[in-house]
Amino acid sequence: MMRLARAVHLDESDTLVFAQPAQTGEWCIPGGFAFANWTEDRLTGKDKQAFSNGWLGVETFGRVSLVVIARIEEAEMERLTENLAGHFVAVYGAPDLATARPAAREQLMDMVDLCADHDDNTLLAVSREMTEAGVREAFRSIPAPEANLSQFAVHGDE
Repeated sequence: MMRLARAVHLDESDTLVFAQPAQTGEWCIPGGFAFANWTEDRLTGKDKQAFSNGWLGVETFGRVSLVVIARIEEAEMERLTENLAGHFVAVYGAPDLATARPAAREQLMDMVDLCADHDDNTLLAVSREMTEAGVREAFRSIPAPEANLSQFAVHGDE
């Protein structure tokens, strides 16, 4: 059984703070690679918010502040790998899908590893800072609340 994380919105703030918010329920990864060549002068406004605490949706490529851990099937992982590989070709200049697939799969599997030690419905937050060595990411988990998150997260077993 694998776990990944889905975008969750506990309020409407993400629609105000991110240039492109992720959709509720879409699968997410940290997406820190997007900031690899950024410098401090780029960290303003909505770009700063995306850098500081935005997870990357792997379907719309929007950002979200919180994700919730859920089970994912291998078939869905394959679809996400193809989608992310296409993004690497279209946005980051990967030469072709065959070259981009391993990098896309690695990004997704890193997220699977991050989610592995947490229960379903655990919330995760990410924070980033720019250091002399590059971007530093930190992750915080928030145990599943008493309230049922099913109204925010989409769980399935295909």
